[in-house]
Amino acid sequence: MRFRASFQTKLFFAGVSAAVMTLAVAGVLFALTLQRQTNARVEQTLKQEAHVAAELVARAPALPDGVDPRPVLDAEADRIGSLLTARVTFIAADGTVLGDSAEPLDAVRAMENHAGRPEVLDARAHGQGISTRASATLGEDMLYVAVGVQHPRIAFVRVALPLTTIRQQLASLLSTTVMALALALLGGVVSAGVLAGRIGQRVRAIAWVAERYRHGDLTPPRLDYGDDELGVVARALDDSVHELGNRLEDIERDRGRMATILAGMVEGVIVVDQGGRLQLVNGAAQEMLRIEDAPIGRHYIESIRHPAIADLVTAALAGRTPGSVEFTPPRDNARTIIARAAPVSSAWSHGAVLVLHDISELKKADRIRRDFVANVSHELRTPLTAIRGYVEALSEGDASEEDTHRFLEIIMRHTRRMERLVQDLLRLARLDARQETLDIATCDLRTLIEGVVADVEPSLDAREQDVHVSIGAGAEKVAADPAKLHDILRNLLANASAYSPERSTIGVVTRATRTELAIDVLDQGPGIPEADRTRVFERFYRVDKSRARDPGGTGLGLAIVKHLAELHGGRVSVSNRPEGGACFTVELPTGPRG
Repeated sequence: MRFRASFQTKLFFAGVSAAVMTLAVAGVLFALTLQRQTNARVEQTLKQEAHVAAELVARAPALPDGVDPRPVLDAEADRIGSLLTARVTFIAADGTVLGDSAEPLDAVRAMENHAGRPEVLDARAHGQGISTRASATLGEDMLYVAVGVQHPRIAFVRVALPLTTIRQQLASLLSTTVMALALALLGGVVSAGVLAGRIGQRVRAIAWVAERYRHGDLTPPRLDYGDDELGVVARALDDSVHELGNRLEDIERDRGRMATILAGMVEGVIVVDQGGRLQLVNGAAQEMLRIEDAPIGRHYIESIRHPAIADLVTAALAGRTPGSVEFTPPRDNARTIIARAAPVSSAWSHGAVLVLHDISELKKADRIRRDFVANVSHELRTPLTAIRGYVEALSEGDASEEDTHRFLEIIMRHTRRMERLVQDLLRLARLDARQETLDIATCDLRTLIEGVVADVEPSLDAREQDVHVSIGAGAEKVAADPAKLHDILRNLLANASAYSPERSTIGVVTRATRTELAIDVLDQGPGIPEADRTRVFERFYRVDKSRARDPGGTGLGLAIVKHLAELHGGRVSVSNRPEGGACFTVELPTGPRG
């Protein structure tokens, strides 16, 4: 498992590393500087001591000639060396050692000539000489300083100090320095830990808030980010996130409103981007074009395979505003749709919008209107033509009394037919305007049906037709408007009589369901083709266009039946019987009507 250091750990190690490197560099520089300064100070001290020793030697009384000066001078070297705490050596002009504080008198007499020592050579040449080398007498590294002396016997005074002493002094200083640096490092580690802990705690708090924001919780946190740059950045990011959250909420609300508006629109809306990829398809467009799902992100040609729409969208994407196109959607020839496309261009997006309008109902209404006008014109023109012809025949005055009487009966019959036609048209207009009201009462269906049969009995007798009434269990009574229910059944019985053959039987059956009461009117006619069942309740619609309409009918009876059934909160439908003939069913609610 790979270890992932936290920000606090990284910050701590960064602080400690910086402290270590800083103290290490400072320690090395300090040690080098201390060594250089210590060496310089020691050299300076030895120089001063050498000059002091030379001054003391110069003031000493002169020794008589012919006497060995070594015992006296060696004793003087010992005395001065004890005062200076350094090795003092007296050297004659020829290099003979006359006294040495570090050696006894016998050893001094045996010491080799020092005329070739580097410090003595420099002192002879420049009055002062310095040298660092190993002592042949003591066998250790020494620092030598030699100076010239104004003395009859002594030419040079040399002061020496072992380097071990210098190194001990330097080691003491360095150990103190290292201890100070260690304490400083410890303080740096503690400071780095405290600082990293505090900053890490704030960073963890900021990360916790960021994690909440990432999961969608934009509740403002109650945190103190501090007054430094980290706090300023955290507050700026916090404010930015909340501002972004507010904008996202506004966008989401706008998107929700737009989705609600688009979902509630009856017009289809399709939006494509500049590359022709679908960005939005509302439910109405999916239903109109039979799109199984909304293939957002795919090219529109993959889902909309109609050439006219493809040409519209292509023109709109090219920046043009093409004219509208009227087409029939695939697999639905009964519908008519008008498509309009327009380019969309803004600072951040380009594309096209396609709007689809379903004008099937308008087409249907226009067709019904034209058919209605044509049928009304036909229905009025036929009796008016007959009336005018017979009136012209009567106006000639040469008709017999019998012909005159027959002509007047024909005129009367056509006049009554026109009157019934106008009355039915006026009634349909009132039903369309919802101007007719219901007078609800409990109706005994057997009595009501027998009254209807008595009304249409003349036409039944003329065609030698019988009516068989069957009242089902629980279907004896219904709450309805008796007059309007009478009109419903009379129109259905008249229609069944007109289309049933002579000497046939018409059935009237009532049956009850849990929430409705149904009345079936059964005939033995030719039935109704599947394509005509949805239109038989239109005004003046003819199933068989070649058949002449029954002279006594107006062609509005089934339309009136439909409106009266809907006025009761019910419905009327038609189906074909397996044994032949049609079955018209009126279903009326048995529960309370609102």
